[in-house]
Amino acid sequence: MTIKYVAEPFRIKMVETLKVLSREEREEKIKDAKYNLFNLKSEDVYIDLCTDSGTNAMSSEQWAGIMVGDESYAGSKSYFKLMEAGKDIFGYEIIQPVHQGRAAEKVLFPVLISKGKYAIANMFFDTTRAHVELAGGRAIDCVVEEAKDPTIRAPFKGNMDVEKLEATINELGKENVGLVVMTITNNSAGGQPVSVQNMRDVSAVCKKYGIPLDIDAARFSENAYFVKQREEEFKNSSIKEITREMFSYADTFSMSAKKDAIVNMGGLIGIKEDDQELYQKVKANCISNEGFTTYGGLSGRDLEALAIGLYEGQDEDFLTYRIGQLEYLAAKLDNAGIAYQAPVGGHGLFIDAKAMFPQIPYYEYPAQALAIELYKEAGIRTSEIGSYMMGNDPDTGEQLEAQFEFTRLAVPRRVYTQAHFDIMADALIAIKDRADSIKGYRIAWQPMILRHFQAHLEPIV
Repeated sequence: MTIKYVAEPFRIKMVETLKVLSREEREEKIKDAKYNLFNLKSEDVYIDLCTDSGTNAMSSEQWAGIMVGDESYAGSKSYFKLMEAGKDIFGYEIIQPVHQGRAAEKVLFPVLISKGKYAIANMFFDTTRAHVELAGGRAIDCVVEEAKDPTIRAPFKGNMDVEKLEATINELGKENVGLVVMTITNNSAGGQPVSVQNMRDVSAVCKKYGIPLDIDAARFSENAYFVKQREEEFKNSSIKEITREMFSYADTFSMSAKKDAIVNMGGLIGIKEDDQELYQKVKANCISNEGFTTYGGLSGRDLEALAIGLYEGQDEDFLTYRIGQLEYLAAKLDNAGIAYQAPVGGHGLFIDAKAMFPQIPYYEYPAQALAIELYKEAGIRTSEIGSYMMGNDPDTGEQLEAQFEFTRLAVPRRVYTQAHFDIMADALIAIKDRADSIKGYRIAWQPMILRHFQAHLEPIV
């Protein structure tokens, strides 16, 4: 297979020096970190693919905007600039800044979900699931069946299973479902996109039963790019036009702006209609938890950079390069026979650790084992998207088995070059060659919620 790298549509203006530790040093560092990659110091990591959230490289225009950020506590002009950008791109009447995505969920979800209620999604990411549970609800996933098989190359593996959604609503009782969430792109399913038609169908079900529909919008531009490439109706539409269409079917959105808006900190809540009753509740939660409504936990310079980044993240040349990087890496893995969630997702490559380590059961965390091996092999920090992240059943305390055991290589925007991607591929190939000798891990200590950020592990010998 011919492998072609898509050239960067920018010049590099500033660099950050990286240090490469020896294999022996890396083995000692991960042991000291209790085999939890979140406990590593960034200076001990060579290629950091832990997340694409807030780890992106801002543009010269964004850095210039930072210098003119209005730091007024109330009524900052940078706030009004962000409001106009949000309304222009999403078409929503009300835009509320917050400091990041989980803050958006913390502010919005308790307004819509209460104790005993259910929230249904194409798939919940870990922090979103946690905020449903913190609001007193329970989270249910209804992703399409083809998403559950990493080898199937379907165009929209992030879609909601609409029949299952409606059946679940009828089974639970519509009065017991507080919210439906569409995650675009679908992170837990491997960064897979959602089609506009699927959004229409889900919206129709929500309207039928009177249930609010929220978009988890962290990677909305990448989703729009996939729609343009794969959904015939939109092949001649702009990224902005597709975004407007997609968001027109929801009632609200909650967004981490640290992804597709290419900033280091920021989030948004959107309310489509001028629903003052809903907005007053959101405002009250924002003021209590984030700060006054016109800064929402952000500095004026953050607001300014975010307003600019929303537009930069929609640039089609940038998105072509962005997805092209991952297709380049995926082609190398195809040649090596390494399984991943196919086709390639928007923000990262999700390696199928269950396929690589069939000898490791889900309760010994094969995807975490692969993440640890990648650090040992090449100083690459990744994250586990599997049973380790899924955690325990909130009612029984038993370990849940995730639908996938993925090791996620989440690629920061405008940060790494072709040579870095070659190192990623070489490291995975080296691990595959000794895969049958690798064992799993057990948890030595864990917190009550979102354990993967803090838990201590130990190798099974």
